Amino acid sequence: MAASPVFVPLEEYLNSSYSPDAEYIDGLIEERNMGENEHSAWQEAICAWFRGQAVSGGIRVRPELRVQVDAYCFLVPDVTLLDRNLPAEPIATHPPIAVFEILSPGDSLKRLMKKGERYEKMGIRTILILDPDGPAYRYCTGRLEPLSERAFTLEGSQARFDLDEIAKLVD
Repeated sequence: MAASPVFVPLEEYLNSSYSPDAEYIDGLIEERNMGENEHSAWQEAICAWFRGQAVSGGIRVRPELRVQVDAYCFLVPDVTLLDRNLPAEPIATHPPIAVFEILSPGDSLKRLMKKGERYEKMGIRTILILDPDGPAYRYCTGRLEPLSERAFTLEGSQARFDLDEIAKLVD
């Protein structure tokens, strides 16, 4: 029998460290599926690609940064791109330019869809989901859509996403 969820006060979550970092959703701590080698390699490739555009693209690149999507929900995307024109925050409270989720073997579609919904409700315009072993998707209006364009400029910035170039950086 599974253990019953235990409510954790928000202040306790904010003042605790988890290794790896955990998400906080309506008073409950949710562990994140940790990636294996391919997950990690893709995360690093995305970061490397966007670090090269940080100043010219008007972005800040942050792996595994807590994003406060609402008063009682903190998610930790694999990669977050922040608007460089906004002040840097310990936890992102303004909608990021984009978030990237890289699928791990233990990820569930139900959980991924709920995260996409929360990101979108916060006002994040670009929500990309990458499968190291398969296609890339964009979460948009409650649906996962296969990425039709492999290269495009991210809305709200001058930064350019290019799936083929990022794939070349995967080590």
